[in-house]
Amino acid sequence: MDSRSREASSGSAKDPVAASPFDGGKARLFGGLVGLVVVLDLVTKVLVQRTLDLYEQVDVLGSFLRLTFIYNPGAAFGINLGPHSRWIFLALSVLVLATLLSMFAFTPGRDRLRLAAIGLVSGGALGNLIDRIKSERGVVDFLDVGIGTVRWPVFNVADMALTIGAIILALSLWREERLVRQTERH
Repeated sequence: MDSRSREASSGSAKDPVAASPFDGGKARLFGGLVGLVVVLDLVTKVLVQRTLDLYEQVDVLGSFLRLTFIYNPGAAFGINLGPHSRWIFLALSVLVLATLLSMFAFTPGRDRLRLAAIGLVSGGALGNLIDRIKSERGVVDFLDVGIGTVRWPVFNVADMALTIGAIILALSLWREERLVRQTERH
């Protein structure tokens, strides 16, 4: 195999077909994480809806971690924009997913950390988007963490993936920016 053939088969930037954002390991990592988050999110929400009554609380680790079944018509932390919240957050979710797909397309396959972060955020956004489409009542939330009356807003698996992915993505982008500045100084 000559050097040009090796470059083409390795997916170099010189070969637009091999550099497609939906090839190989890059797409498997992204799609696998999106699929895993969505499936875990949907399965846990269905289990909660089938086993708990609305607003029922079940201690898991004492009162520190409990299951509390609620519908959240707003966004994270109970942000609510009135009677049109569902449609506003549905539209925002679609915009976020489009942006994340663009980020995925432009992220090099070797940047596994960023691809994983984009996959986690995308899976979380998609999981909650599915809930917004399915029900006027809002997103199913059920994880309730806190001490006594000091509690974190109730959340779900999609929210965890979104949060963890967003933190990793922010750190990845910050690291890249720092490297660019260091390179410019030298």
